[in-house]
Amino acid sequence: MAFVNNDFGDVLLHRESVRDFDPSVKIPREELQQMISEAITAPSACNLQAWHFVIVDDEAGKDKLRSYFMKFNKPQLDTCSAMIQIFGDTLAFKSYRDLWNKACEDGRITPAKRDEVLNTFLPLYEKAPKSMLVNDSTVDSTIAATQLMLIARAHGYESNPIGGYDTTKAAKVFGLDPERYVPVMAIALGKPAKDGKDEMKSARYPVDKVIEFA
Repeated sequence: MAFVNNDFGDVLLHRESVRDFDPSVKIPREELQQMISEAITAPSACNLQAWHFVIVDDEAGKDKLRSYFMKFNKPQLDTCSAMIQIFGDTLAFKSYRDLWNKACEDGRITPAKRDEVLNTFLPLYEKAPKSMLVNDSTVDSTIAATQLMLIARAHGYESNPIGGYDTTKAAKVFGLDPERYVPVMAIALGKPAKDGKDEMKSARYPVDKVIEFA
């Protein structure tokens, strides 16, 4: 995929959260799928890739989101081209063996290395408490979400990360098992409306206030 914006400095440092999008802009589903495929090159704990994406790009899907989104997120929801609801998959380890077997079949890893990986990491997740599975899948999904927002900019779009919704309803609304799928965040995507970018530029703490050398 040739990015519309391949200037890494601009993509990273000039990203802004947009609340009002141009509702006339439609992102093709093929491009949405492409952006997700690029986002999931993100790193994850033990390469578990414990994430799941629900793409909402029509009014029927937006009505589902409206049933549990906070009212202050209405501008993004009403005007965005697509809303990506990201869930952590706490049972991603159940596909872990298939993932590494495929890598071995493709010649990207030796059988010995595959067995080493599976014998080292798979038992950790099979025996893990639910809290660890939730934590790891949340971290994985958050990294992928950040990457998705930057990829959206590279494709010529802007985004808005959203955590203001009823997390107890998100999975059920989309027919997902709430015991397995943990809602992490939603990301609105689209082209900014004229004056759609936040007029209040977010201030950042001075770097010396948020670091220390140990």
